[in-house]
Amino acid sequence: MKHPSASVAPPSRNFSHRLLSILLGLFLALCLLKFGNPPIMEKYVTPPGNIYELLLGFPWPITWAYLGLAGLLVVGWRTARWELPAPPWLALLPFFWLAWQVLAEWDSVSPTLSIPTVRHFIACVACYALGLFCLGPRGPLSAGFLAALTAGILLVVIAGWEQHFGGLEASRKYFFQYLYPELKEVPPEYLKKISSDRIFATLFYPNTLAGALLLIYPPVLWFVWSVGGEGRMTLPARATLLAMVALGGAGCLYWSGSKGGWLIALVLGLIALQRSGFSRQLRLALVLGILVAGLAGFFWKYSGFFQKGATSVGARFDYWRAAVETARNHPFLGTGPGTFALAYEKIKRPESEMARLAHNDYLEQASDSGLLGALLYSVFVVGSLAVGWRRIHRAGPSAMDSIAGQRFAVWLGVFAWAIHSLIEFGLYIPALAWPAFTLLGWLLGQPEKGGNPQGKPSQNQ
Repeated sequence: MKHPSASVAPPSRNFSHRLLSILLGLFLALCLLKFGNPPIMEKYVTPPGNIYELLLGFPWPITWAYLGLAGLLVVGWRTARWELPAPPWLALLPFFWLAWQVLAEWDSVSPTLSIPTVRHFIACVACYALGLFCLGPRGPLSAGFLAALTAGILLVVIAGWEQHFGGLEASRKYFFQYLYPELKEVPPEYLKKISSDRIFATLFYPNTLAGALLLIYPPVLWFVWSVGGEGRMTLPARATLLAMVALGGAGCLYWSGSKGGWLIALVLGLIALQRSGFSRQLRLALVLGILVAGLAGFFWKYSGFFQKGATSVGARFDYWRAAVETARNHPFLGTGPGTFALAYEKIKRPESEMARLAHNDYLEQASDSGLLGALLYSVFVVGSLAVGWRRIHRAGPSAMDSIAGQRFAVWLGVFAWAIHSLIEFGLYIPALAWPAFTLLGWLLGQPEKGGNPQGKPSQNQ
């Protein structure tokens, strides 16, 4: 892809790009706070009735998000660079995948489920296009974008800590005393969530909170560390700030009770250590120490879960079996986007808990939109990660606050989201899928040549 680094963009175009970066960061931060429900459950979301519901504790109708995204696309049109990065076939795959989802919607067994799901997928690809054509060609992510994203995830963390230290119990009492008697229909998932002590902050349920932390925290930690660089903060002050932010996220991950999230966070830490500039002996010692401590803590924390038979693991195997069976019976177009629950209800085992989604995005794609839909989506995700890793590996080990360090941090977060999608449904949650698609677009849209990958990112990008 051509990267006109030697040319100077018109002032109006530079202003449009800076404005888009900040607005897109704010939009994605708002998604973490207000759009954490699957679109197939949108019927349970009502507009806020007062200022308290508008600002605190209540999700917003997803239509509001679509209006905001439409405005971002208008701004993005002014700053977009319409060159496809290499390889172009990979960059175009999400658009072909979306076309296939639309085709599968026409043959859906339940248009009422498929239509909101496809609208959500359109928003996913719109976010991807903003990352690919607007953010990526400009190089590093701007400080404004990352600051907004950092503010969003820290508000999520604050909500999680507040829930753990009494807020969840207070919300539970209020719900069952005042709201539950007046409601005509309550989703079983919400009753289970509100009755548990596992925190979920502003997201759909505890495992979704874990997914958001895994996706957003790597670039956020990079930003928190780099913002104090170039003499702005002393090394101890930077380390203290980083530790405080990391501790906040670690506490939420722990209290979410997400077993998969714990293990994936452990993997991320090991990968990050392997990319560090430490000596080989020190890296080996740290890897072994983290591995032993992490696994020991995992089995100590969840020993009771395994003694009870790990029921949620067994349930997931039944979801996955059902998704494979549905794909086998409907290999061309599946049963329609977002319709896994209807197929699963007919073939589930009597002892298994009912589920609306397959808890595996790749298998659900096969169940909902056939084998080609699953193939297009899987190749896009795996291919994007592979291309991103190749570019990072080519640059070699780098300082944490360099441009290459930023790329690695973003890649690490998207990699965690892709792995987490093997056991959860991050693709079907706007608060996770829209940031992930944006960052995937940015990773693919990065110029392969031009600029110094080891240099400092510009604060005015």
